[in-house]
Amino acid sequence: METVFPPPTAGKFVVVGGGIAGVTCAEQLATDFPSEDILLVTASPVIKAVTNFKQISKVLEEFDVEEQSSTMLERRFPNIKIIESRVKQLKSEDHCIITEDGNQHVYKKLCLCAGAKPKLICEGNPYVLGIRDTDSAQEFQKQLTKAKRIMIIGNGGIALELAYEIEGCEVIWAIKDKAIGNTFFDAGAAEFLTSKLISEKSEAKIAHKRTRYTTEGRKKEARSKSKADNVGSALGPDWHEGLNLKGTKQFSRKIHIETVCEVKKIYPQDEFRILKKKSFTFPGDHKSVTTDTEIWPVYVELTNEKIYGCDFIVSATGVTPNVEPFLHGNSFDLGEDGGLKVDDHMHTSLPDVYAAGDICTTSWQLSPVWQQMRLWTQARQMGWYAAKCMAAASSGDSIDMDFSFELFAHVTKFFNYKVVLLGKYNAQGLGSDHELMLRCTKGQEYIKVVMQNGRMMGAVLIGETDLEETFENLILNQMNLSSYGEDLLDPNIDIEDYFD
Repeated sequence: METVFPPPTAGKFVVVGGGIAGVTCAEQLATDFPSEDILLVTASPVIKAVTNFKQISKVLEEFDVEEQSSTMLERRFPNIKIIESRVKQLKSEDHCIITEDGNQHVYKKLCLCAGAKPKLICEGNPYVLGIRDTDSAQEFQKQLTKAKRIMIIGNGGIALELAYEIEGCEVIWAIKDKAIGNTFFDAGAAEFLTSKLISEKSEAKIAHKRTRYTTEGRKKEARSKSKADNVGSALGPDWHEGLNLKGTKQFSRKIHIETVCEVKKIYPQDEFRILKKKSFTFPGDHKSVTTDTEIWPVYVELTNEKIYGCDFIVSATGVTPNVEPFLHGNSFDLGEDGGLKVDDHMHTSLPDVYAAGDICTTSWQLSPVWQQMRLWTQARQMGWYAAKCMAAASSGDSIDMDFSFELFAHVTKFFNYKVVLLGKYNAQGLGSDHELMLRCTKGQEYIKVVMQNGRMMGAVLIGETDLEETFENLILNQMNLSSYGEDLLDPNIDIEDYFD
């Protein structure tokens, strides 16, 4: 006998994913529809909530991210009902999802916010750790306490932070680019930060304030329920707060960077011995001997022919959208990066199915100074905007594109410097038709402006520059600045006075 599904109107608003995008979306829907139940389906017993939200300027925002038990969210929003289970299948034609606990949930509008998974350089190798969420960060800390040397592969935010935070352990850092932090910085900014990496870190740890991880505090039974392989939500800046990242050795920082290379092969100890290959010692100190006599648990051969032994490898090579559970039997349009394509109302190619955060790929006509990056700020903005679009669609209203997609803006911290990125801060997609203006005070600030036809298209501000609002306005209003020339960055001219 055919199962008869109730008509979609009987369904609810359903959100999948307990990260920033999903929780923000569910909270907004709960606020807009106080008399309706909003279902939030999440694989993990903890969710990530935005706290202490501050709008710093038109488009820049700062907030803390707090890991909370799902019951806290239900207390704040009594009409959010949390279902702690993975999604087994999406039946978009029947407007329903089937969760792993065997239940079916009919939706009228669905928002997929299942995030992304770390790309591991190789699956299933016990010596390769991917750091993506709190559990993996704590596993990493445990491994590190026994380590004398580790290898970091990757050049994103997590790799940058790791390289800076690890003490008492040799670090070999392999990046495929010419300079560190390629996603965020050009060579100049990388150089500015590298000097900080090599100089000793001062003991006075500056108090961070973004994240409070409370996994230890969440009851043990919740932890055993959430299987170790469950997908946790992404870490954000300051994720290493409260973790003691110290290895076994007694020095503060020892880093060697291998540029323009990738991992060619990983050898376990016994295989390495049989092959009678030679590995390098830690570079530096003008050693006459370069062959390592120490025996390591694992060896890494890089594409530049160098081989290093180490205790373990940290794979921090970015993420891929977590679309797998939703594809079977559904004809989603996917972006080149594997994400679910969404239009300017966060709507996927399937009726009544929306997506937000790391899982989606923006495929509308983007503003010339905005680009998608898989960052917390964008997860929050997309989750909020998706809820607004779902609400408008279900009550037959139209809605304008949210202003946060007009200008890319991100504020974060690297190496204890405040870092603000605006617009096409790395001249993304501008070709050779642009010029750069720089101002740099070593150890204090680094300012880079991207100009095209006399107009400001992007900026990188490292340090306490106080220029973010002025530059944000200049990029948004596309004023012709040719007449100012180099004065734009002259430290003796108070640029804000010009443009108030």
